[in-house]
Amino acid sequence: MLFLIAKYLSSSSSRRRGSSKHTAAAPGDNNREMPAAAAVEREREQGCMAGCVPVAMRYKRTGASAKVVTVTASSARTSRHGFVRSAASGLFRDGAAARGRYFTNHESLPPLPEARAEFAAAFPQYSAGAGDGEEAAAAADAIRAREYPHLARHACLDYTGVNLFSHAQMDSSSSSLPSTSSSSPAPAPWQPPFFDVAYRSATLRSQVEQCDSGGIGGGIGRAVARRIMASMKMPEEEYVMVCAANRTSAFRLLAESYAFSSPNSGGRKKKKLLAVYDYESEAVGAMSAAARRRGAEVLHATFTWPGLRLHAADLRKKLLRRHQGLMVFPLVSRMTGARHPYLWMSAAAERGWHVALDASAMGAKDLDTLGLSLLRPDFVVCNFFKVFGENPSGFAGIFVKKASLAALVEDSPAAVARSIGVVSLVPPRRWSLRDDYSTDLDLSRSFTNPDPPPPQSAEIDITCSFSGPLSTAAAAATPEICEEEEAPAPPPPPPLPEAEEKEVAVELRGLDHADALGLIAIGNRLRCISNWLVIAMQKLKHPHPEDTAAIGGGGGQQLVRIYGPRVSFSRGPAVAFNVYDWKGEKVAPGMVQKLADRHAVSLTCGFLRNVSFADKYDADRTAVLERRRSNEGEEEVWGIHVVNASLGFLSSFEDAYRLWAFVAKFLDADFVEKERWRYTALNQKTVEV
Repeated sequence: MLFLIAKYLSSSSSRRRGSSKHTAAAPGDNNREMPAAAAVEREREQGCMAGCVPVAMRYKRTGASAKVVTVTASSARTSRHGFVRSAASGLFRDGAAARGRYFTNHESLPPLPEARAEFAAAFPQYSAGAGDGEEAAAAADAIRAREYPHLARHACLDYTGVNLFSHAQMDSSSSSLPSTSSSSPAPAPWQPPFFDVAYRSATLRSQVEQCDSGGIGGGIGRAVARRIMASMKMPEEEYVMVCAANRTSAFRLLAESYAFSSPNSGGRKKKKLLAVYDYESEAVGAMSAAARRRGAEVLHATFTWPGLRLHAADLRKKLLRRHQGLMVFPLVSRMTGARHPYLWMSAAAERGWHVALDASAMGAKDLDTLGLSLLRPDFVVCNFFKVFGENPSGFAGIFVKKASLAALVEDSPAAVARSIGVVSLVPPRRWSLRDDYSTDLDLSRSFTNPDPPPPQSAEIDITCSFSGPLSTAAAAATPEICEEEEAPAPPPPPPLPEAEEKEVAVELRGLDHADALGLIAIGNRLRCISNWLVIAMQKLKHPHPEDTAAIGGGGGQQLVRIYGPRVSFSRGPAVAFNVYDWKGEKVAPGMVQKLADRHAVSLTCGFLRNVSFADKYDADRTAVLERRRSNEGEEEVWGIHVVNASLGFLSSFEDAYRLWAFVAKFLDADFVEKERWRYTALNQKTVEV
């Protein structure tokens, strides 16, 4: 598929060059590094396996070389087809019969040990790693049991991003938790994962320039950034990391900082923003709204039904349009798990687009496959959270390519006013009560000095909020809750200026665990679990009126509908689905999410959009599309409300089985009504007369 795309784009480019002269680049793009012809040719000679692992392919020069090419391509293709065949034929077989089993009763599901044994037999790749297979699987399970024991009680299928700390670190640093007791033990100077964020009034470009010139010192922020860049294989000599409050702030900041107006055009020529997303995203909506305010034209890629693959012809037309700008491209859909060929990034850069890679939905080590050796995106955005399954707060990282600094607007008062969301990581402020602190509200508001001292830095707004910024009024109204830096305490916390000048040592066990498992073990683990979940979901059917057997038989109405790729070697670690009752009516995704939470399974809901239907799917278009108001300011858009389950490298087969067992409960026609009455009974109030 990738070779066809490259050949398709190459032939189109050749025809354009033959019919007319090459269009001159925008004045602002003169200093931008474009892919050399030799590099593009090398990319066309590369094959791409799942996760963009390059496989050398040689053109035919001799008979021997031709045989090598055939064997290499055939072995990769055979491996993928063998994976799909073994997955489809090795699961839920009805004894010696050729047909598979279908489950029409949630009580007829195989128990967990039996299902796990069948899963291990059908997916031998699950235990495959860089070393011994069994050792790789045991290592992942051991890390989960030792460092994340809370995951045994709850299936967390609603996290996307990169995990920084482990749950064991949080337990070891419990002494640094906020406390209202004056007799509590004194916390250590800095214990992860309790760091704070300092909001900075600065532009993205100024932050990149300061980091590049060494203007920003060490401290916790610098130590965390260097550890993250080392884990993600981001070379410090080419990229600079800037922290943002969250993923939405990062996308909005990038849109406010990107130069959508072409230089020397007087602002008449506006560049475009091209978003390649198959679902409604709050971050992309904020980015699109910011780009529209600045006069940019916002374009969206489309995805073909029913596999929700990129519409190649439509995307090619959009890439060939004039006044190219910024393309935001995720390699994998966070909602459906569909992977998009990375050669589209190379094709966009070849035609003058700047490329922003959204790595938030990628696996913990997926960037190792790309390696940033073949492709050099101008920007990379990734989300980082503190503790998987326990603390989703954190920050987002914007990795800016130094050679693409000219794509960002120059510093100006207007640019500073628009740039909201840049943060720095600082040591946590301790929450304690002084001896002279009064809990009386009136006394706490009477201060001897009405004018608080100015902050240490005019451009840094340090707050004591754990999950986000406090308002200026709230921060000024509660000055005694945050302990001053010079306040005595055993041992004293490090002052902020010293922490910024000298880099400290940090331990990010979440990154250490991902590095220890490696790309192959994590990729095989997620691939096998996600494909098993897709197959298991499709084996659930409502009982046919004339078929009362619990197992076997064709069954009636399908219980679950999967959106996006089905069983595939290259599918990503996410599944989008909906649950239907015995009458064929869809159960509201919000209802499914709430009921799942009561059964210790965390899910998310989403809205698929930008779906393109061929004429032969007119019936599906009418049946599945829904109308809702868009987050981007548009009046209404058409799409599909879905339930989403996202897997991380810490997810296990037990998590997928727990989700499957929960969804199977909808085979009971009265399940929702029973849960409603049960919830009412558990939460009813007794009124004494």
